[in-house]
Amino acid sequence: MSFFNIVNYTPNSYIIVEGKKDAYNFFIIREGKVKVSRENPVVGEDPNQVLGPGDFFGVVAAMSQHAQIESAIALSNVSLISVSFDQFGTLIQKSTAVAMNIIRFFSMKLRQFDSTITRLSFRNAVEEDPNELFQIGDYYYNQQNATHATFAYQSYLKYLPNGQYAAQAKLRLQTLNQPLTGSDIDYTKFNRAYADNEMVFCEHEPGKELFIIQKGKVKITKIVNNNEVMLAVLQSGDIFGEMAILDNKPRSASAIAWGEVDLLAINKANFEGMVKAQPQLATRLITLLSERIWTAYKQLANLMISDPQGRIADTLLTLAEKNRVKIAPKSAYNFEIGTKDLLKMVGLTDPKDELMVLDLITKNKFIRLDQGKISTTDLAELEKLVQFYRKKAHMENKIKKNK
Repeated sequence: MSFFNIVNYTPNSYIIVEGKKDAYNFFIIREGKVKVSRENPVVGEDPNQVLGPGDFFGVVAAMSQHAQIESAIALSNVSLISVSFDQFGTLIQKSTAVAMNIIRFFSMKLRQFDSTITRLSFRNAVEEDPNELFQIGDYYYNQQNATHATFAYQSYLKYLPNGQYAAQAKLRLQTLNQPLTGSDIDYTKFNRAYADNEMVFCEHEPGKELFIIQKGKVKITKIVNNNEVMLAVLQSGDIFGEMAILDNKPRSASAIAWGEVDLLAINKANFEGMVKAQPQLATRLITLLSERIWTAYKQLANLMISDPQGRIADTLLTLAEKNRVKIAPKSAYNFEIGTKDLLKMVGLTDPKDELMVLDLITKNKFIRLDQGKISTTDLAELEKLVQFYRKKAHMENKIKKNK
């Protein structure tokens, strides 16, 4: 690891600071202890983590090129390996084990964040469980979506041939004039082609592979409270399904071809070898995971703001940050969304909530609604407004804890 810079810090020194932009380096601890904290801790996370030799921090900001989402302070004399985002490929070649540790840690962190977001946003969310494949089949059956219902019922019978719903699943497949077993996947072939609307995998199904999109688009969806929620639309070059092969858990969402799709499949057995042989793959995966963790953290931080107008303003700022727009005084930006789309993002659905957006616009002249689209004339003012709501939420949470 001598290729990388070694940096040293004395006790109580700040190594990284939350909110700092242009953060290009992350750190691996060689010696000493470092405390990592956040100004507004998110639910389900230790607000003050103490890290030691072999641990790492600052990866999310460095690899996603967003502002820091945490602060790190030296608790003792500390020696660190400093790795810049463009040296990640070299790090993999020098130490595949370190790269795999980061990928596994990120996968675990992302699943934890996703689970918390789902729990806070949708109260009746179900943990991933192959038994639920029958319920997924029933959802699509009732929606008269024979393609997806067939896939879910066949998956249920594949993984739980003697399960409690096996007889019902067989009956449903007979009603749909479909065979009890789907076409067998040849796991020795890495290249896979899917027709429009074909399921790549189903939520709750055990996962064996991750996929890289070579051509076309893939929808990622989840059934929540008897509704199909679209989580993302992925495009050529995107990676998905990595969580299942990294932490041995069932699929947390479904992947469905949107148009004709060509995929490259990578399984557990060849994943580590591929990371070593193709550092650019691991770099792409870490960059993707960093972006997802940054987005998930921002969603969780947004859920911590109790004031709905604060959450609306914070969502607008996050949209600008996600598109890497420079937050500066008098910097204008068009969000290209209307009030209904904005409210959906915040999880507000009542028609009266639109009045809340209009009230926010009336009170803050730098936010505008023009021809149905929201824009701002000053991103720095929007950032100040969001900081006000975050501080307010921080104080409210402190008061709650002290009661």
